[in-house]
Amino acid sequence: MVHVLRQDIKLSQQLVMSPQLQMAIKLLQLSRLELVETVREELECNPVLEEDGSSDDANAVSAPKGEEREIDWEAYLENCYERPLAASFVSKDTEESSFEAALTKKPTLTEHLMWQLHLSPFTEEETRVGEFIIGNIDEDGYLRFDGSNGDEAVYLKSVTQEIAKASDARGEVVEEVIKKIQQFDPVGVGSRTLKECLLIQAEFLECKTQVVEEIISRHLNNLEKKNYKAVAAALKIPMDRVVEAVKIIMRLCPRPGSTYGQSEHIVIVPDIYIQKVNGDYTILLNENGLPKLKISPYYKALIAKNGKGADATKVYVQERLRSARWLIQSIHQRQCTIYKVAQSIVKFQREFFDNGACFLKPLILRDVAADIGMHESTISRVTSNKYAHTPHGIFELKYFFSPKINTNDSMDMSSKSIMEKIKNIYAAEDATKPLSDQKILEILKSSGIDIARRTITKYREAMGILPTSKRKRLF
Repeated sequence: MVHVLRQDIKLSQQLVMSPQLQMAIKLLQLSRLELVETVREELECNPVLEEDGSSDDANAVSAPKGEEREIDWEAYLENCYERPLAASFVSKDTEESSFEAALTKKPTLTEHLMWQLHLSPFTEEETRVGEFIIGNIDEDGYLRFDGSNGDEAVYLKSVTQEIAKASDARGEVVEEVIKKIQQFDPVGVGSRTLKECLLIQAEFLECKTQVVEEIISRHLNNLEKKNYKAVAAALKIPMDRVVEAVKIIMRLCPRPGSTYGQSEHIVIVPDIYIQKVNGDYTILLNENGLPKLKISPYYKALIAKNGKGADATKVYVQERLRSARWLIQSIHQRQCTIYKVAQSIVKFQREFFDNGACFLKPLILRDVAADIGMHESTISRVTSNKYAHTPHGIFELKYFFSPKINTNDSMDMSSKSIMEKIKNIYAAEDATKPLSDQKILEILKSSGIDIARRTITKYREAMGILPTSKRKRLF
């Protein structure tokens, strides 16, 4: 056999996340307090960045018009980092908002997953199976059942069979729903084993190299003991490759549900303020406490004078300058995106802002994504841990998203607006003769809302309203 060497040209597409894109995505999903902390840390470690204490708003960047994408960053960086959108909100009457108005209920892991489930394009059978699966995910984010015999493949199959039997569904449907839930936020939730959880996260973050996959699949015990020599010997690779893979694995989260603890009351500061001015709603970004950034004039002059080069000091300064520009640009992009999403929400939910929660319309992530020309995952990141101060109180942005409920009068209502109507009915009832779920059902039907009684029970329990027997009062 004759071996011939030759060169072939092959075209392929591959998604490569630049450091700038990674930073933009990271900042986009941070809460306001986390963003402030991140900026503070960057100010401490990057000498090229400076905080400008000027209160001059002459150079503030206004809200983006149309679909402008090109920004003259060189001209922008000549001035300090000012407010990227409409003038930031600094109220002189901040005491008018009571302390209680800034309280919100932190969602549990189950609530967060249920919210995503009902906004996803699942069939009725898949939704039923998904609700059962989510109900059996523990606080660490794992889907665990008794009966593990050490064989992972057998255990995974047995979990699927148990769920299929309990939910009266086909095994292939259960397996498909499990895989979809594992792609929810937080990624890896619903995994049945640690190995499955880590592999899902590594693939999602596009860092699942062959070495990373081998270590997760076969050498977690050695990894736990930090016996890297044994891993290197088993895989027959240099130690530095093992260390590089271990660093990647250590960045993964072995307990994806750990960020969602028990429900508690926390004090929050709104990211945006939505106020009615002259008959229209104005969106104001809250930048109070967010450091205004600028490039150090000293280092800018140093680069201009000495130019670029291979000298270690020059390389370091150039790298810090590049990092500073990326941070400023990413913050600007984050604020622009939040502003656009808020604008779209106000457009879709105008009746809510005019009249209150009972007028909340059905809305899904795809609607806003299509409206502003962004991906659904971006909208999901923006609406998590971001809060809006509205005429009706403080709400997380994802509160404005709710699945559709069909009514008898052909009007589509959101589940949240129906819950609000049910809440108002309970609030107006006679405490000596509390209404049953069946009676609530009849009242809703008379107003054109036809839903199942078990749905009313579910909504009542979700709102923390006790059953009839426990609500009844003698006086």
